[in-house]
Amino acid sequence: MSNATRKHTALPKAQILIEALPWLTRHNGKTVVIKFGGNAMVNEELKAAFAQDVVFLRQAGLKPVVVHGGGPQINAQLDLHGLESEFKAGLRVTTPEAMDVVRMVLAGQVQREIVGLLNQHGPLAIGLTGEDAHTITATQHRPEIDGELVDIGRVGEITAIDTGAIEALLEDGRIPVISSIARSQDDGHVYNVNADTAAAALAAALGAETLMVLTDVEGLYEDWPNSDEVISRLTAKQLEKLLPELASGMVPKMEGCLHAVRNGVNTARVIDGRVQHSILLEIFTDEGIGTMVVPDAENDVANDAVGES
Repeated sequence: MSNATRKHTALPKAQILIEALPWLTRHNGKTVVIKFGGNAMVNEELKAAFAQDVVFLRQAGLKPVVVHGGGPQINAQLDLHGLESEFKAGLRVTTPEAMDVVRMVLAGQVQREIVGLLNQHGPLAIGLTGEDAHTITATQHRPEIDGELVDIGRVGEITAIDTGAIEALLEDGRIPVISSIARSQDDGHVYNVNADTAAAALAAALGAETLMVLTDVEGLYEDWPNSDEVISRLTAKQLEKLLPELASGMVPKMEGCLHAVRNGVNTARVIDGRVQHSILLEIFTDEGIGTMVVPDAENDVANDAVGES
């Protein structure tokens, strides 16, 4: 192969890197909070690609923070323990016995696996839970069902965030991996916190540049199920109007995006975790692959954002 041919075949790689340059320059040193969940957590190739993406962000000068759930793994362990998986108002009914399983799975299994995948690329990731250093404090959440507040057990509503431990890890060049469980100051119990909600609250508290939520759909659909057209970009006000019409599974994700952009986060993105390297595709390419939510007051700035769909 001649030198000229080698240069020609490498050119597309150079063009991809150049396309990412404005984004890298603008976001160097900025914090990105990534909620990891869904199918990407149980598919080996997707897990490996996710780890590569997160490490790439860190090596490119960003400060990634990973927040994870673990629904499929929790379901499997509850079955093994002979405990029923029940949901009310879209939330897992969490008895004290179920909470022991949730805590064990999130902190002892899922978090360990994510940390291990990231650390294949160097001594980078450190795991912690919302309990550690009072990172997340919660109280019991009682959803309203048919006009009445219902007790669904150890399900937490976030009351406070302390980012000290996370910021110390980021300053040291580490990648924090956070399990979405929290302790209550009221009763001392440990609570199961929705991972989408936890990621949004942490993104806001950290003053993150971006919140990214990996899910099992392409993004927010314009008129589901009548159409599979994905909304590429919308403002906080536009999202707020759509919330009552959304499927229950999308509500905590989109409420999290809304909370984030209304509390200092510049963009929130819902992206398809079933696509390999979806994080890099969304933030380093002009096309993007998901739905981006922007604050109302920054529409003019958002139009100039690299990575806009």
